[in-house]
Amino acid sequence: AIRCGLGEKEDKLGSFTKKALQIQLDSLPEVPVLVDVPCVSAQLDDSLLYAVRERVSRHGSVSSHPPVQIEELQERPGSVLVRWCKVDDEFAVQDYRLQYRRSVSGQYLGQKLFNIPEVIHFFEILYHSTLTRNRYSPWFTPDLTWCPGSEGYILSSRRNIAMRSDSSPNKAGVLYSNAPTYFCGQTLTFKISATGQVDKRDSIGVCVGCEGEVDSLQRDQAVCISTNGAVFVNGKEMTNQLPSITLGSAVTFDMEMVNLLPISNNNNLSDGGNFKLRVTIGSGNREVVFDWLLDQGVDCLFFGCSLAHPGWKVLVF
Repeated sequence: AIRCGLGEKEDKLGSFTKKALQIQLDSLPEVPVLVDVPCVSAQLDDSLLYAVRERVSRHGSVSSHPPVQIEELQERPGSVLVRWCKVDDEFAVQDYRLQYRRSVSGQYLGQKLFNIPEVIHFFEILYHSTLTRNRYSPWFTPDLTWCPGSEGYILSSRRNIAMRSDSSPNKAGVLYSNAPTYFCGQTLTFKISATGQVDKRDSIGVCVGCEGEVDSLQRDQAVCISTNGAVFVNGKEMTNQLPSITLGSAVTFDMEMVNLLPISNNNNLSDGGNFKLRVTIGSGNREVVFDWLLDQGVDCLFFGCSLAHPGWKVLVF
């Protein structure tokens, strides 16, 4: 329009401006070419890329569906029949291995698609071929149970319900899980099915290890929520607060790794450094999200509760 000059082509400039005024503000712009889209790139040291690649390879590969999976568990006298099937035809299978959950010991190794173990266990299934490493099926639901024999607490037959008893009304420490069975990426839920008198030491949450000589989870290396809704991280109370815990309340914990590699010289999980877990605690219609800083890397945690007065009953799942 600028090059058209004056005279008989002058009306082209007017038509150009008139057309611009008619453009609708809610119209979609033209999709740009990929090369025109701005991006941010960074040059990383080759040694760091190798360390990240090696660490990721330890965890396995991402697949849209499990390559093999357990399809049937059938009770038999004194045993259980386990059948599995192959659902990924991309690789040829040399053999299958059925193994105990959270254990490297195998129950069966061979080419059959079934096995009858003589004991009751939780299982996972994997396959191995010449072209790939071991590939695992998804885990079964973890066995979340309280630790038996803790003073001041009574457990249900399945050990997933804990009740604060009146046998030790003035002395009861923290009731922990039977093992560190909470893993990042899972949702841990505490359901309150009965309540008692509220105490400032009351707490429900997760921790790195078991400390027997403490009366609350409001301590270092632990995150928890008290019965009044206060959230504690490594023993310090946060400014954000959740609703108070009452009869029927359900408290959920979700965690994900933020730092896959701790800050250390050889990038070893056990060597210490700054290791973060992103924690989401939900109660009622509210939730809080924060980063939990640990001095060493962990891949599994204990859960626990500390209830000062009798009458409380907590279900974990």
